[in-house]
Parts: sequence; structure tokens; C-alpha cells
Amino acid sequence: MNRKRVYRLWRAEGLRVPRRQRKKRHLGHSANGCTRRRAEHKDHVWAWDFIHDRSHDGRPLKWLSIVDEYTRECLALEVGRGITADRVIDVLGELFAVRGLPRHIRSDNGPEFVAGAIRQWLEHARVEALYIEPGSPWENGYAESFHGRLRDELLSREEFTNLAEARALGTAWRLEYNHRRPHSSLGYRTPAEFAAGCAASVRPTASLRQHSRNPECLPLTVTQPILS
Repeated sequence: MNRKRVYRLWRAEGLRVPRRQRKKRHLGHSANGCTRRRAEHKDHVWAWDFIHDRSHDGRPLKWLSIVDEYTRECLALEVGRGITADRVIDVLGELFAVRGLPRHIRSDNGPEFVAGAIRQWLEHARVEALYIEPGSPWENGYAESFHGRLRDELLSREEFTNLAEARALGTAWRLEYNHRRPHSSLGYRTPAEFAAGCAASVRPTASLRQHSRNPECLPLTVTQPILS
């Protein structure tokens, strides 16, 4: 058997090497997608989403992640048996008090994100909600990419005995992700290292720390970005 015989048999049987198909890039139709509304600086656009898992006893675990699309930081990783719209507001309020306000926050059309309470709270805080096209998860690509890593490196590897263990391991993983893992898209710097070199777009104030839970008391004049 040599190359010529193989080639002759291959031609006689009408065999053909299939052409490589180029992957279709889904841009979506929504103006709120991550390819059309890109983050331009730190705290310009945050992305948030839910991912689901179960503990050892079969009870559900619901994870809420919030990611800064520009710095790739995981700003929050909350887990509970269930996370209501009120709990989402609490997480955002605590985060706003520590970090400040983003200009936009991107999400899908899940019931927690489109709830009237969250819409009203973000409106009072003057944070624009960017809702992607229904059924187009690629438009929230940063959150989807983050959840892929979270699933592969934590949720699929660990068997959580209870909720407390899930919270402890989730916190440890988030710190590892932010402070010890370099990203090629950030010039092989960690998200925390990259973020340290960026100017904050909205700096938290004493008023914001004191009234973070009440959107009517948020200092609405601090929403203009400070570009680096």
C-alpha cells in the first residue's frame, strides 16, 4: 500500500475531504448586545446573570454573578437556595456603596431582572438597564463566558454539602479568579491588577454608602464617567 494506491482508491470511491465550515458569528439584532454596546472603561458596563446547580442533598443552588465587562472582574458571586428581586437589589446596593455606580448593566430578560422593583431602583439610581434580545444569550457574552469558567472550574468539580460550603468555596474561587489568574485579553494581567490601573468611572461617596439600599437617596449627580 502506497500513497498512489490510496489516492486511486480514494478517487474511485468518490471520497472527498469535507471543507471546513466557518463558524457563524451571532451578533444578534439588539442594540444592547455586547458586540454593539461595548464597554469603554472601568464601570462602564456591568453584566449579570444567573446560573443553577444543586447541593449534595439535591436541593437547588442559584448563583448570581456580576462582572465588569471592561476589567473582567467578578464583582459579586452570590449563592442561595433562591434569589429574589429584593435580594438582587440588596447585592447591587452593597456593591454600589463599595465600588460606585456603573453607567449600564446588561442582562437577559429573566423575571428577576425585568421585575418592576429592579427597573424602578435602577431608574432612580440612573443606571441604564441593557436588556438583550430574548433567546440570544451570546448578546450577554461576557456573562456567558464567565459562567462557562465557573461551571468548569467550580460547579462541576465540587460537590457542595450545604449552602454555607457553597458560599465559602464560591468566595475563594472569586478571589482566585480576580487576583491570581492572568487574562490574555488584559495583556496577561489579572483582572484586579488591570483594574488598579484604570480610573474609577463613579467613585462611591459617604452619602452613597449610607443610603445604598434606598435609590431615592442615591447621589444622582455622580453618574458622569471619569475616563482614564
